[in-house]
This record gives sequence, structure tokens and C-alpha cells, in this order.
Amino acid sequence: MRSRTGLVGLVIVVLAAVAACDSNTPSRSGAPASTQAGHPAGHTATPTTVVAADASPKELRAQFEQLLGHHALLAVRLMRSVVARTPELRQAAEAALKENTGALTQLVTVAYDDAHSDRFEQLWQRTVLDLTAYAEAVDAGDAAAKQSARADLGADADAYGSWVAAASDGRVGDAPSVMRTHVEYLTRQLDAYAAGDYATAYRVERQAYEQLFTAGVALAKGSVAPKAAATLDAPPEQLRSAFAMLLGEHMELIIGAQRATFAGAPEFEAAAAQVNANSDALTKGMGAIVGPQKAAEFQSAWAEHVEGLMAYSTAVAGSDEAAKAAAQENLSGVAGRLALYLSDIVRNELPVEPLTQALAAHDTHLVQGVDAYAAKRYSQALQMERDGYQQMLGVAGALVGAIQKTVKPQLPVGGSQTGGGGTAHRRR
Repeated sequence: MRSRTGLVGLVIVVLAAVAACDSNTPSRSGAPASTQAGHPAGHTATPTTVVAADASPKELRAQFEQLLGHHALLAVRLMRSVVARTPELRQAAEAALKENTGALTQLVTVAYDDAHSDRFEQLWQRTVLDLTAYAEAVDAGDAAAKQSARADLGADADAYGSWVAAASDGRVGDAPSVMRTHVEYLTRQLDAYAAGDYATAYRVERQAYEQLFTAGVALAKGSVAPKAAATLDAPPEQLRSAFAMLLGEHMELIIGAQRATFAGAPEFEAAAAQVNANSDALTKGMGAIVGPQKAAEFQSAWAEHVEGLMAYSTAVAGSDEAAKAAAQENLSGVAGRLALYLSDIVRNELPVEPLTQALAAHDTHLVQGVDAYAAKRYSQALQMERDGYQQMLGVAGALVGAIQKTVKPQLPVGGSQTGGGGTAHRRR
């Protein structure tokens, strides 16, 4: 697992290394080259992105990270739906996890081969079933069933480790440990959630996402020759990965806080605390790039963005149409201001208009997602979550590409000390 402090430290180290490279050399990472404006009000579901048969190592890494990170969050949502006894949400989460598993299996086919992907799919599906069994045991208060499910999950981790060793010809080490940690986070967050310890549940949920997201690089490396795998350690690729993880995490944590708005203040406050932690990490990362003064401007604009989304969720929960309209109008203005800021720091490498459209699309995914959740259209809510997550990783790729082309080598020394971040206050 990568700690919060460690992540920020990595971003700073990577930035220093990037500064030593040619600042006019464009990024060639596997991240999308555009800001991916996304979908307007008449949203049509897009297929989960799977790379082409001739995908580069960077493209494989980006896709493994994306799909594994999303899997962790979907598993959290499924397990909590069991103990919350919301069968319709459970059904939608099961379908979303099945789709994610299918996409991962296709990716494994591209990275490895058909024989290895068939075995992977069996193992991955088995782990999801055993996580569900654990949640059912927690819901029933059945200690023996919990212990049995834990034993099964341990066996799943060992089987996964054996699969990775065979598929990668031994190039990926410690795979059983990675899977055991993944399982431990998911069971811990559920135990805490069922006990009403929401602060622990949401904190561990964030750890589960980060841990599995960062496991993607090992799977990508294991599928290619050592020389090609070494390219994934290059500073530009590390920077793309770090920012993609944080911006994808932002999307998912906002969704968690939005949905917690309907569950009451204790759960909302716990979810909001993790949104704030993510905003703090993003602000510190930006500070390492642009210095304390410009980072403070980012902090202010990002806080407005977060608070606008929370204001909309609160209005939906309170069936306040006037407040909803006001929140949407405010979000539109915030998207424009944030786009101006981002375009400025990359010297218009990303023009304001497409950036505004991309940020507006991000808001649209979240607005339409919470509307669907409030109406108990859970399949639609999870679809918006998936599409919004993909789109946000596209924004991360475009932003990092522009940073690599335009940021001067004279990076600030004290940027990482910038504190704060977007504060998600629940409006009363």
C-alpha cells in the first residue's frame, strides 16, 4: 500500500525527475490524449475501455490500474449493499462487478493469452463470490460462516499468486500478499461499516482503492519483456499514474459522500473526511508543480467544486428543487474558473473551452449519478460512476501530458507544504 505521505512524496520526486527531461517532449503514456468531454444530458452508456491487441506497456498499465481500482470500489459497494439489505443495489453492484471482471479478463487476454485469461476469470469470479459470502455472514452475525469465508478468501489469494507466477514466468513477485492485503482491506471496511464505525470504514475503503490501483503496474510489467517493463518506471509514467489515481479517487470518493448524504450525518461526515484527504493530496501535488501561491488558488477553486457537488446532493436529499437549480448554476461557474486556472498553469496547452467542457462533463456524471441513486435507479447510478471514472482518468492523462510539455525545470521547493484542500461540508 502507498501511504498518503508516500504518495505526495512520490509526486514530488517524480516532478523533480521530469524537470530534468526535455520539457518540450510530449508525453507518450497510454493515457488518453484528450480531456474527454464526456456525455451531455442524454447520456448513452459507453463500453468499458479495453486496449488493442498491440497495446504498449504504458497502455496496459493504465488499463490494469483503471480496472483494478474500480473493482475495489465496486466490491465495497456490493458488500455494503448486503449488510444494508438493499437488494436492488446489490443486484446492480453484482452486474457492475461482472462487467468489470469481463473487462479485466479481456485485458488479461491481450496482456497474456487466452489460456491464462480463462483461469484468471475463474479465480476472480470465485473471489467475488467469497467476498459476498463474507458479507452475508457479517449480516447474519454468523461467526463460523465468517471464519469459513475468510479461509476461502485466503485460498483464493494463494491460487491467484500461483496464477500470476505461471502467467508471468515468475516476473511478478509477492502476488499472494497483494491479494491477501486486498481481501483484508475489504473485510475490514465491511466489519467497520456493519458496526457503525464509518470513519474506519471509509478510511479503509480509500486504502483498498489505492492498494489495488497500484497493483496494476506489476501485472503490466509481468506481461512484457524486462526492457519494456523498465519503461513503466520512467518519471513521466509514474507521474501520470499518481495523478490518475488521485483524480479517479476524487470521483469515487465524491460518489461515496453523495450517497452517504441519504444515510445520515455520521456516515456523511466520515465519507466527507476522505474527500478532504484526497483534496489535500491533490493540493500538495499541485503545489509541487506550481508553488505555494498557485497551489492556494487551486485549493480555493477545488474547494468550490467539491462544495458545489455536496450542495447539489443535499438539495436532492431534501427534494429542494430551487436549491438544486442554484447548485447546478454554481457548478457551471466553478467549472469555468477551474478550467481557467488549469489552462493558465499549462500555458494554454489545454485551451479553456475544452477544459471547461471536460469539467462540466465530470459534474454531469456526478449530478446525474446522484439523481439516479436517489430515484433507486441503481444500475444507471453505477453506469454513471463507471463512465465518470473513465472520463476523469482521461482528464488526468491530458493534464499530465500538458504539464510535462510546459512546466519549467525550476520547480518550487516548498510546494509540498501547502495544506488544505477542498472541504466537503454538509449544508444544513
